Amino acid sequence: MTDGTPTTLTDRIEAALRDVRDPNADLSVFDAGFVENIDAANGDVTIEADLTALDGQTSTQVVQAMLHAVDDVDGVDSVHVERTTPSSEGQAGVESFDHVIAVASAKGGVGKSTVATHLACALAADSDVALFDADIHGPNVPELLDVSGPVHSSEEGDPLPVRAGDMDVMSVGLMESGAPLAWRGAMAHDALDDLFENTAWRNDEILVLDLPPGTGDVVLTTLQEVPVDGVVVVTTPFHASVSDTSRTVELFRDNDVPVLGTVVNMAEYVCDCCGEPNDLFTGSALEDLDAEVLAELPFSQDLQETPVPGDVPSAVSDLGDAVESALDTAGEVGVEPTADIRGLPPQERKDLVREQFTALDSGESFVLVSDRDPTPVGQFLGRLAEAPREAFDPFEVRRETPSDWVLETVKP
Repeated sequence: MTDGTPTTLTDRIEAALRDVRDPNADLSVFDAGFVENIDAANGDVTIEADLTALDGQTSTQVVQAMLHAVDDVDGVDSVHVERTTPSSEGQAGVESFDHVIAVASAKGGVGKSTVATHLACALAADSDVALFDADIHGPNVPELLDVSGPVHSSEEGDPLPVRAGDMDVMSVGLMESGAPLAWRGAMAHDALDDLFENTAWRNDEILVLDLPPGTGDVVLTTLQEVPVDGVVVVTTPFHASVSDTSRTVELFRDNDVPVLGTVVNMAEYVCDCCGEPNDLFTGSALEDLDAEVLAELPFSQDLQETPVPGDVPSAVSDLGDAVESALDTAGEVGVEPTADIRGLPPQERKDLVREQFTALDSGESFVLVSDRDPTPVGQFLGRLAEAPREAFDPFEVRRETPSDWVLETVKP
């Protein structure tokens, strides 16, 4: 090619393919790394292409564009695109991730999958993220991200996640597109267990796990078998949802799962006409939530659009930051205790509480950290202060981690 004009058939085919673009990255199929080999013997062309990074619909579109481009090349009699998969696509199983964050809800209809999907996209701005849709009876993640199957397999036979931008996505819904899912518990567990153990993930930093709503067998078994670093619980401000969420938070802690916090979804609606915020629910009781509120997301147009990994609305970006911060301190007690009685024998517990409480002046704060519910300590403090229980205001007891309780009050 002395003058820059392609002279061989292979050169002409390559030039034609460089006009075919990856719609996700706006790169040619060569620059995107899709084309692995071109065999142009006697005008019968075979193009080997690895399109596993694309979802099913997009990969089909790219194949059709490649066929059309090469078919018009002078000297081509026939053209075929042969899909390939890398011999080693990634690490199989959820154990390959640095962190696993579960997203749960006490009931359906609160926007759990929407929050999980947006959270994964927010975290993808700074980390290699994968999203696993474990909502076996209502796998909505593929629709929310506008991705589709089929799910291909690696040479080792492991299922490969589809890609949404640079994010891995796996869901039963990718394999059962359009089919009603009415599996019983054992079938659902077996299907999820297989995907948990064998999915060949490309990304390996953070896995966001969208759990089924409620606290059924699939949820509890998943939490026991998957190394979850923390769970984010989604609720609306509606009082019944908040009440159920409080019980769900306690159940997770009873199963030794750190609760990173709660997300209050559909907290308000801002009128498009006047810009005034309006509450969608009345009777909110967020103060009853025994977990930190990580974010209060509005009911807004931008949160109803297809989320893009790494490019999310500011409210979702703030949620990602809050979850990362909570993950860094998961399992830690976020208060400075006046008395820490964890691990002490009974008499030493009592002596330390007496010593630290009596040393305080009236009006000073008393913070107790314990490895069991410290509510009964209130009676002991009343005797020490020679005051009735009603004199302690505030008097708050909360479970900070699965194994740590906090009592906060003020000496009368």
